Amino acid sequence: MASGQLLALRDIHLTFGGTPLLDGADLAVSAGEAICLVGRNGSGKSNFLKIAAGLIDADGGERVVTKGVSIRYLPQEPDLSGFATVLDYVAAGLGPADEPHRARQTLEALGFKGTESPPTLSGGEARRAALARVLAPEPDVLLLDEPTNHLDLPAIEWLEGALAARRSALVLVSHDRRLLSNVCRTTVWLDRGMTRRLNQGFDAFEEWRDTILAQEEVERHKLDRQIVAEEAWVRYGVSARRKRNQKRLRDLGSLRRKRAETPRAIGTVKFTIGDEDATSKLVIEGRKLTKTWRDASGGEQTVVRDLSLRVLLGDRLGIVGPNGAGKTTILKLLTGELAPDAGWIKHGVTLQLVSLDQRRQSLDPTATLQEALTGGRGDTVTVGGETKHVVSYMSDFLFKPDQVRTPVGVLSGGERGRLMLARALARPSNLLVLDEPTNDLDLETLDLLQELLGDYPGTALVVSHDRDFLDRVATSILAFEGDGRWIEYAGGYSDMVAQRGHGVLAKATPAAAPRPKAPARIEAAPKPASQSRQRLTFNDQHALKTLPARMTVLSQAIAALEARLADPALFARDAKAFEAAAAELAEARAALAAAEERWLELEIRREEAEASAARPGTD
Repeated sequence: MASGQLLALRDIHLTFGGTPLLDGADLAVSAGEAICLVGRNGSGKSNFLKIAAGLIDADGGERVVTKGVSIRYLPQEPDLSGFATVLDYVAAGLGPADEPHRARQTLEALGFKGTESPPTLSGGEARRAALARVLAPEPDVLLLDEPTNHLDLPAIEWLEGALAARRSALVLVSHDRRLLSNVCRTTVWLDRGMTRRLNQGFDAFEEWRDTILAQEEVERHKLDRQIVAEEAWVRYGVSARRKRNQKRLRDLGSLRRKRAETPRAIGTVKFTIGDEDATSKLVIEGRKLTKTWRDASGGEQTVVRDLSLRVLLGDRLGIVGPNGAGKTTILKLLTGELAPDAGWIKHGVTLQLVSLDQRRQSLDPTATLQEALTGGRGDTVTVGGETKHVVSYMSDFLFKPDQVRTPVGVLSGGERGRLMLARALARPSNLLVLDEPTNDLDLETLDLLQELLGDYPGTALVVSHDRDFLDRVATSILAFEGDGRWIEYAGGYSDMVAQRGHGVLAKATPAAAPRPKAPARIEAAPKPASQSRQRLTFNDQHALKTLPARMTVLSQAIAALEARLADPALFARDAKAFEAAAAELAEARAALAAAEERWLELEIRREEAEASAARPGTD
């Protein structure tokens, strides 16, 4: 691996259609750095990465790459054409000095056999193959543009572990807050064509950004400049929105506690009798739901088995699991679109359902933004019984007034996502079904979606792979447990992890992606029986002697963390402290399990060695 500064972009300028996209942007990447590049959709992040990768030329400025430095770039839309198998595609990305086995090893970690044909891959599978191609060589610099798009939770968590253990320098563009927080230690903000650098991780970014924007506003007033209206609501509304969302997080903590106190059926039926108020608020009730699909080979796969649950008015139920586990099937069962093979489903109220499809297929690319929102009927929309001008309603979703006649087909992915949200929330409904609503959305639009869900008076069913988003909006999580079993956990994603001790399971198939091992822990291969009976080494004897004390310390730490997390006021008082404690608890439990396993292994070897020594004819 190279050392020192590896890559530098200086005073980069780029113009599209006469509009400056980059206007003096800088980027410096040194060995081992992990940088998150953040900015609104359309701010130029992808083009900035392409310039860094050497794929496009800037109109002005300088790109400097240290001699011998290798760079790998992950595009948003990878091209796998021209390759017979996925292994061929990944192996073609290796350099002369790279180890050939890395191609197959990385593919297997991401759930591939290597023999798959690229034309048969889904969008998510193509994305994983492209990830394998850039990760396998272990380059000096990794440039990743939205690497979690179309990945399921096990793949995202594998990627997070792989990036945390990497030796390469990293520049990461992502809307996944949790990934940015856990991996990156430096933040570069691309705003209005220029970059600002914060030598801290993403957790510190939003407060830093808000401070800068507030200072700019003060300076503008000092100079008696008028803030341009169409930019003010985009930039300066962000700070207020974030503060409102912080209050919503506190409110959500309270709501989660109430939901946790409401008896729920998980796998078995358990209802409270005589609660007329709860009954009147019942939206969906399912009992012993089972659904089996027949696969292409004629076999059967049970994706839902004996599921019982209740969904109440105001609930935000997050549904998580690997791709193919049955999340969409559960949505269809709960909404009545699909009949179960066994069990029954009941709706306590007449459902007025609005669905947000992750594929955005219901949008007419030839329609204008106004036509898409009004249905071609005038220039007003009716929201919650109130009539609003379409331009005013558009501004609520971060669209500019001059976009009113923009064709849908030229909108970015994030803008199409905002348009789908605007259309969905303009319709009367009491049940909102969101299937991967965060795909292609930038961080500010995610804040908007969080705010809209906070204000929504009905019930929401949310399928998402975005852990931070689920922590911010979900009152409970329905998680895949394998073999068609699903269990509901009170709270958000971090609460679920704290309760079960791990994240979402990969599907129990040969292609399931294994979790990356912590880099500091090296697992030895199983020893032959004859070797296991040998005398313990000095280090083994020391470990056998000291591990019990270590296990006692870990047990005490676990008890203290569990007691802290049992405090119902902790989440509302300090959500970050709650998340940190939950993560620490999961780590402590894993460490205790590893210590117990190691102690048991050594104790067995000690007993075998003593028994072997006691037998006649042994040395």
